[in-house]
Amino acid sequence: MNRRILTSIIAFITLWTVAPASAAQATAQPETYRWDLGAGIGMSGYLGDANESNLLSHPGVAANISLRYLINTRFAVRALVNMASISGSTADMENVVPGTTVRDFRSTVYDLQARGEFNFFNYGIGQSYKQLSRVSPYLALGAGISVASCRGGESNVAMTIPMAVGVKYKANPRLNLGLEFAMNKVLGDKADGRDLTDLYLIKSSFIKNTDWYSTLLFSVSYELGERCIGCNRLD
Repeated sequence: MNRRILTSIIAFITLWTVAPASAAQATAQPETYRWDLGAGIGMSGYLGDANESNLLSHPGVAANISLRYLINTRFAVRALVNMASISGSTADMENVVPGTTVRDFRSTVYDLQARGEFNFFNYGIGQSYKQLSRVSPYLALGAGISVASCRGGESNVAMTIPMAVGVKYKANPRLNLGLEFAMNKVLGDKADGRDLTDLYLIKSSFIKNTDWYSTLLFSVSYELGERCIGCNRLD
């Protein structure tokens, strides 16, 4: 009889100590992260006075580093530092421009951007009740400032409007792979140098003589800064 009572007491104490731990494990959720630090590399293109239609006619090299603040599974704010080499030549154009001299250029554009991003799906891994997806396309829009360093030592500064579309893949809870295409509208006409400024002799240059450059980048990023998203706080 005493043995049965002792066994019952031991079983009760064991259940009383193990049950809260099991409950805590059941209510705790996987950790997510606040920041996403990454880098990308790929190719660049140019549209402007020396190339009006084909982004691939003079491909260049592009690279960036970026830092995202992950607001939630749908929205993020991203800061980027980009580098892109661009080039072009009026010899490739069908349009007739004033004068007969062929003009070409080569520039390296450096820019600093801030963007807002929207994921089409709830991007993440685990947490099945949120219907997270490891793959998500996204759109981005922002503003920036660029410095174009042209051949011959000339430099020009202008504001930019970056617009991007891409897709993300979460390889594991902290590692992300991405592919992104971005078009950057330069609010000026000197990214391709002064020789191509106002090439058509039209003073409404904002409409006719505005430069663009594009980037197509493959990126890798790593998430930092743990964020606890447990359903209940257990003190």
